[in-house]
Amino acid sequence: MNYGAVKRILHIKHRHWGQGLILIASDLDQLGPFIDLSDEQLLEEPRSTWPGPHTWLLPALSRAPKWIRGHHDSIAVRIPNHPTAIALCRHFGAAIVSTSANRTGRPPLRKGLHVRREFGTDIDFIVDAPVGKMTAPSTIQDAMSGAIIR
Repeated sequence: MNYGAVKRILHIKHRHWGQGLILIASDLDQLGPFIDLSDEQLLEEPRSTWPGPHTWLLPALSRAPKWIRGHHDSIAVRIPNHPTAIALCRHFGAAIVSTSANRTGRPPLRKGLHVRREFGTDIDFIVDAPVGKMTAPSTIQDAMSGAIIR
């Protein structure tokens, strides 16, 4: 919910705000400021894949910042099964932006040293923790249509 921080991430990554960003959370309640949690039927399938590497496009609440959802009426959300990501969300007490460690169009970086070499002083801090065994990005699926986006 910090426009300045999101703007900085987009600038560092060379990413256009209109693409939207993914939010991760430690639990469904942390997504409440962004999506409608009352539609049990729509949330049924996402709940069956979380925690895990599955991102869902869900209808954004009108108060969800445009600079998070981009040019979309939906917002990409995930509850990961990665212990460091979950710990960050729990410690922060809210959903956070999740993005790969790379500049747009470049392969994601998987080691802290490579991140520091690529971004230098553009970033303030690196959480140098294991990134997990997955080599592909999370699946992105539209909860309303069922379509796989990625």
